[in-house]
Parts: sequence; C-alpha cells; structure tokens
Amino acid sequence: MPDAIIIPFELPLPQVLPTIEGNVDYRDLRDQLLRIDQLLLTSGLETRLIAQDLQGWLGRRPHASARAQQNRQRHCRRALRCNIARHLLQEDYRRFAAHAADSPLLQYFCGLSEVDRVQVPSKSTLQRYALWWPEEPVHRLVEQVLLQGATAPNRLALPEPLDLESAFLDTTCIAANIHYPVDWVLLRDATRTLVKAVQLIRDQGLKHRMEEPKSFLRRINQLCIQMTHATRRDDRQRQRKKTLRQMDHLVGVVRNHARRYRDLLAERWAQTQWTEAQTQQVLRRMDQVLDQLPQARRQARERILRGQAVANADKLLSFYEPDVHVIVRGKAGAEVEFGNVLFLAENPQGLIIDWELIRRIAPADSVLLPRSVGRMEQAYGAVLKALAADRGFDSQLNRTGLALEGVYNGICPRDPQQLEQRGRSYKFRRLQRRRAQTEGRLGIVKNVFLGGRLRSKGFAHRDLAVTWTVLVHNLWVLARLQRRTAEQAQRLAA
Repeated sequence: MPDAIIIPFELPLPQVLPTIEGNVDYRDLRDQLLRIDQLLLTSGLETRLIAQDLQGWLGRRPHASARAQQNRQRHCRRALRCNIARHLLQEDYRRFAAHAADSPLLQYFCGLSEVDRVQVPSKSTLQRYALWWPEEPVHRLVEQVLLQGATAPNRLALPEPLDLESAFLDTTCIAANIHYPVDWVLLRDATRTLVKAVQLIRDQGLKHRMEEPKSFLRRINQLCIQMTHATRRDDRQRQRKKTLRQMDHLVGVVRNHARRYRDLLAERWAQTQWTEAQTQQVLRRMDQVLDQLPQARRQARERILRGQAVANADKLLSFYEPDVHVIVRGKAGAEVEFGNVLFLAENPQGLIIDWELIRRIAPADSVLLPRSVGRMEQAYGAVLKALAADRGFDSQLNRTGLALEGVYNGICPRDPQQLEQRGRSYKFRRLQRRRAQTEGRLGIVKNVFLGGRLRSKGFAHRDLAVTWTVLVHNLWVLARLQRRTAEQAQRLAA
C-alpha cells in the first residue's frame, strides 16, 4: 500500500503565551516544551507518525471523506503531543486533563488553544490517545530520530552527531502496580472480585438463592484482621492455620455462588439492560479469577498449613497481572521485587538507543547482550564499535561473539585475574568509568519518568508505556543538548 498523503489544513491560531517573570522553573519548562516542539517539526517525526497512522486508517476506511481525514490528522497530532507532555510531567489522565485546562503553555504545545476557544480533551480521550498507536511504530520512531541525529545533526540543531558507536548496558526491575503478594491476601482479592461481580448481576434482576453479598465482604475483612493480629500472639502458627481454614471455606462458598451466577448470566443476559459486550466483560472478569482460584488456594495451603516453599516459577502473584514475576535483585531495600526486568542501552550522550521489557521470567543478563547487539545492528547498521557493561553480562559466548563482530569488549570480567589484566588498558578503564553513569540513567528513567512503577494494566500496555517513556526521555535529552549549544553561543557572543 502506498504511503498516505497528508491533507494540508490550517492549524488553529494559538493564543499568545503570557509572559511569566520571577519563576525560573516555569521558564525552564516553557523553553523545554518549545524546543521539543521544534524537534517534532524539524525532524519530521510528527509528520511520519501521522502518515503511518493515516495509512492504516485509510486501509480500514477507503472511502473516507477529506473532512474525516483532516479530523483524524488533528486528533493524531494531539495524541502525540498530549502523550509526550503527560509522560514528561508524569501525570495521570485526570490530573493532566485538569492541568491542560488551566495551563496556556500545555494548550499551546498540545495544539488545544484557539483565539476564540480552548477545547481540552477529557480523561477518557487521553486514555484513548495513550493507546492510539501500538508499540512497534513508536519503537521505530525512536530509532529513526536517533539515526537522523547521527547522520543529519543539523536538522535537530545539535552541536555534533549522535554517537551510536558506543553502548553501555544495564538492567533493572520495573515494579508492577500490585500489592505485596501475600497468599491469604490473594484469597481476599478473589472474594472481593467475585462478590462485586455477583452484586452487579443481581442488580440486573438475575437472582439465585444466597446470603446478602455484602455479608461475605464483611466476613472476609474480619478474617483478614484476625490473620494480621495472629502474628503478634505466642501461638501465631496455630492461629494462622485456623484463620486460613476459615478463609478457605468462605472462599469455597463464594466460588460456588459465583459459578451459579456466571452460568445464569451467560444463559439469560438478554433479560438484562447490558449489551453483549458489557456482558462479556463481566464474564471475563469472573472467569479470570475462577480459573486461577484453585492455584491460589493450593498455594496458601502449601505455604501456611504445610509450611512448604513454592518455587518462584509456580507462584501466583496476582489474579490480574499474569506476566509479573519474582525478581531477586539482592540489593539493599529491594532484595526481592515483583514486576518485569527492563533492559537499557545508552550512548555516551545519555540517549537510550536500545531497550527491552522482558515478558517471561528474567533470563541472565548475559543472554540479553546478543539480542541487543542484533537489534542495534538492524536499526542503525553495523556502526557499533565498543560495548561496556557490568560482570553480569560477561560470558565466554559473549566474548567470542563480540570478537567476531569486531566490537571492543568493555564488559567487566567475572574472573578477578582477567579484571586485573584488563584494568591495565586505558580504553577499558575509560569505558568502565563511563558505565557507572548508566546506573544514574536507570534511576532517571525508572523513578522520574516512570514514577517508580508502571500503572498500566497488562503487559502490552506496560510495554507501550515504556516505549513512550523512552521517546520522551530522548526528546528531553535532545532539548538539553540544544540548550547547551544555545548557552555556549551566547557566551561566545558576549
């Protein structure tokens, strides 16, 4: 299919930004957004992304009118800029919608302000904007910007080309938005989800003989309080086992009621006020818990009643996030984390040139290195000349592979004798000193841009959020490089 042709249309005349004096933080944010705005225009990033979106949209609607296409282009542009601004400010949908309604700067950057009116998207529209593109187009866009900065730095107003010849690798854990996965707390989660679903079905007029649903919630909460206080008693083991047996019996009763109501809704959903899609949503919610509940009950019995450990690969950590794993980091304050491993590779200028959010159980760091080298060669060509990482990435296979690829091996060896021998090389020491800064880069991405944990639900949405974060982070770094160039020019002129 040929590339979609963007229909030119006149952008609304924005309101003039007010002059704010005496607030350095606001001026920094304003200058930063204005530089990112110029980057989006001069690099062609915005145009390419809109053209890719139009190509897929016109493929689904071949007879769309010119007015409909212009409306699609307008929303596509707003989606890109709202996503960038929201990730840069680290605000949720509701807070960003209120902030954009009250900020002329955000209205200007996102293309929301006109002379006679300001039309701000709602939180629901912002959520649709966040899922406007899948992960792959945004991923390719980041690579295209980096490649353009390396081959044509003048278009990005950079003082020098981006360095894609050196890479510094490291990994971290991105915590999922779940509570600490205590076994008996999973039973409480199952009870709450199933009882609330049953209550929704009963509100639609479909009823089966059972106690008042709220009574089950009251009883499970009382048992949770007893389980918490049992740890303070001398006979805590006996009390914990006694309380767990009561919780397990209660969960079994709730499960039986939920199954009956689930079958009742599947057979007689036409008698309710719900649509078929709404009915399927409730059924999926109940099936998700009912299918995993036997494993959760068996896990609680093994750990509390029998005192036996459960392998990490067999543990159920959440009913709602199946792709979350136990990550043993062994670090102070975070010996064990629950989430997904994030792999990052940055260049000497602080730009992230490769990344991967691991869906499966985290492999060894040494396994991630060949995959990263292959992705970088596919995206940027055979330009990689040096690579540095900590000793977790060292292996005989990686040493042989880097030698065959002609890439300088700056990985810290596991063998102390090899480390002492390699430490005599000035290039190795220089790469290792620079690699220490990658720890700070991980902290910036994880704690500043991602806010410490990902609140997106489902691995696909978390992966997309990470890719948007990488794009915004790289635009932020490029804007800082432009600012540094402008300050140097001012000092020379003075």
